[in-house]
Amino acid sequence: MELFRLQLRTAQMLVEAQSVMSMRMLGMAGVLRPDADENMRMVTEKQTAFAQSGLAAIGALMAGKTPAQVYGMALTPIGRTTRANSKRLTRRKTAA
Repeated sequence: MELFRLQLRTAQMLVEAQSVMSMRMLGMAGVLRPDADENMRMVTEKQTAFAQSGLAAIGALMAGKTPAQVYGMALTPIGRTTRANSKRLTRRKTAA
């Protein structure tokens, strides 16, 4: 059951990441109202999320967690970031 939950969390993160990329591309194309900080946010948020993910994985490994638990803990910061971005970007208006 734990692996099934991890699979669902991974799928959710991947769908959210794809929607974030699509909405950012629409913003760059001028379809959505541009956000001046969006391009910088794309870079800095990834660095933060991956650093947090790595720290979570290392901590889980050092605590003797199972591989599935390590993966789940590493996935949490990345999933949290993609979910927040997806929610934030879906509230943007068109550039009409």
